[in-house]
Amino acid sequence: MSYCDRIVSFLRFALFSAHKAASLNGDVIFATSTPLTIALPGIYASICKQIPMVFEVRDLWPELPIAVGILKSPISIKAARLLERAAYRFSRHVVALSPGMKDGIVKTGYPQEKVTVIPNSCDLDLFDVPKLYGNEFRSKYEWLGDRPLVTYAGTLGLINGVDYLVYIAKRVLEYDPDIRFLVVGQGKEERKIRETADALGILNKNFFMIPAIPKREIPYVLSATDITTSLFIDLKEMWANSANKFFDSLAAGKPIAINYEGWQADLLKRTGAGIVLDPVNIDQSAKKILQAIKNREWMGKAGLAAKKLAHEEFSRDMLAKSLATVLKSAVN
Repeated sequence: MSYCDRIVSFLRFALFSAHKAASLNGDVIFATSTPLTIALPGIYASICKQIPMVFEVRDLWPELPIAVGILKSPISIKAARLLERAAYRFSRHVVALSPGMKDGIVKTGYPQEKVTVIPNSCDLDLFDVPKLYGNEFRSKYEWLGDRPLVTYAGTLGLINGVDYLVYIAKRVLEYDPDIRFLVVGQGKEERKIRETADALGILNKNFFMIPAIPKREIPYVLSATDITTSLFIDLKEMWANSANKFFDSLAAGKPIAINYEGWQADLLKRTGAGIVLDPVNIDQSAKKILQAIKNREWMGKAGLAAKKLAHEEFSRDMLAKSLATVLKSAVN
């Protein structure tokens, strides 16, 4: 969708979901954003039913759309700021998906003690698949076979900057033509990524693309992968993100490469579960991937560190209990 179409869709959803939410019985409203307009039906239902609302912040809006130029006019920015303040004001408690998001919420004046950090989680059961599944995925593609594989699986939007991986693949090809790069997904930038890879002469040579697949099939792809990636454009406002693909990689026990700083980069540096690439220096980042993927001892240790993080810090069952505690405390 275009950004205008998205806004219309968001508002339409807010209207209909507000009516539906207000017609249901319950003890607490749980409104999870993005988009920020999800606060509207939450607030409406909370007032109508006279029950508390817990608001979950999955991205810092409106900081992010302002930073990337989606919101430009002073009127739209002011309206977004007012909606942000209203979302917090009418919330009994706020859940943030990262420490950076919590800092952003507290900066608005919302009480720190009423913000709880509960990040995205790892679906351990879904990604615990036999190695056979990965082998089956590899056998379907003649270009892959038993070659090393670097994968991006997710949305191909403007903010994701997946064309970064195209330039990495181009440089890696000069050093080791055997390494394969795979992009799985769809989005607004899909055509641009494909055309860039074609113009650089690497499309279907060492850089490949397949359409989005159901989430239940992603574990097969990751099982076949040596290094996964989580990517964003070079924007500091993205450092507080809590990307699902990052936690899917941990659940699959795979080393992960990211090209941004922030709490996830700190996590990888602390545990050794992956590498942090330079968002600008393509040659340096390409060499870093090469060095990692050729070091089988490091790969093994990084995979184990990823799996340990998934089980000890980001288990879905464990974090679900934390959320349940927040919801119950809001009611009490």
